[in-house]
Amino acid sequence: MSYPDQRSEDQWRAVLSPEQFRVLREKGTERPGTGEYDSHYPSKGVYTCAGCDAPLYTADHKFKSGCGWPAYFDSIPGAVKRHVDNTLGMKRTEIVCNNCGGHLGHVFEGEGFPTPTDERHCVNSVSLRFTEDAGAAAKGPNEKAKA
Repeated sequence: MSYPDQRSEDQWRAVLSPEQFRVLREKGTERPGTGEYDSHYPSKGVYTCAGCDAPLYTADHKFKSGCGWPAYFDSIPGAVKRHVDNTLGMKRTEIVCNNCGGHLGHVFEGEGFPTPTDERHCVNSVSLRFTEDAGAAAKGPNEKAKA
């Protein structure tokens, strides 16, 4: 897959922590209940990609799922790409940043959560950064860097 942000693995290693690199670039998973944003419920703000700063989720998309990872019922339109993931002997839907291809987690459907989409985007905290700047959702990653 080709993404707008085309950094090399060495360039990613230079800007990401080892744990961020493991999750975002090698499709790792952080342990449940350990992430910074698992119990983080602001009333406003934007969660961006920890790799490239692309806006991914707004605070009002987040909900308490009890799964051990931050959960969102939807993403900012066009921010997240879905791929079939057949690892672990089951079919899942992987979600990645549509700007850099960084692994975010997986999306699950039909679990019965009372949300508008009946989806749970189960996202690794280490894949995210949070800003209270609600306007960040309207900015692309390049504009955000200039702001």
